[in-house]
Amino acid sequence: MSDLSRLKSTIFVSGLTPNVSTQTLQEAFIPFGEIVDISLPKPELASNPDPHRGFGYIEFESASDAREAIDNMHESEVYGRVIRVTHAKEKAEKGEGLGSRVAVWEQEGYATKYAVSDEDRLATTQGPGADETPADAMQGLEQLDIAGPRLA
Repeated sequence: MSDLSRLKSTIFVSGLTPNVSTQTLQEAFIPFGEIVDISLPKPELASNPDPHRGFGYIEFESASDAREAIDNMHESEVYGRVIRVTHAKEKAEKGEGLGSRVAVWEQEGYATKYAVSDEDRLATTQGPGADETPADAMQGLEQLDIAGPRLA
């Protein structure tokens, strides 16, 4: 299974109580399709007495099963708590996104991914120093001294 299809068939379940186990999630989500894997991430601190961090991931055999589970289980109640069920997002690589020590706009590939105009994309693909002659900042401003709408 490719990473993209695997991501589409994986759901994120949050708002879980400490009483919820993989067996509980298996029983709650099995009506929607064949489950491949269930994971409940452990707390970051070993001294934390909770069995998991309050969220988990469920991977289904197919993406349509995952969509059906989201449609039916989002904002339902498990052990007295309302859970949220959404598609799982791709995990950010180390050094990317929030939690990184590098500003988001300075991260590798940020400008090419979020560039606003074609000029910005072209500038990022060519790299710094590609265009040594600076554009005239005053060009095209000749008629800005006239206020009001332009009459044809």
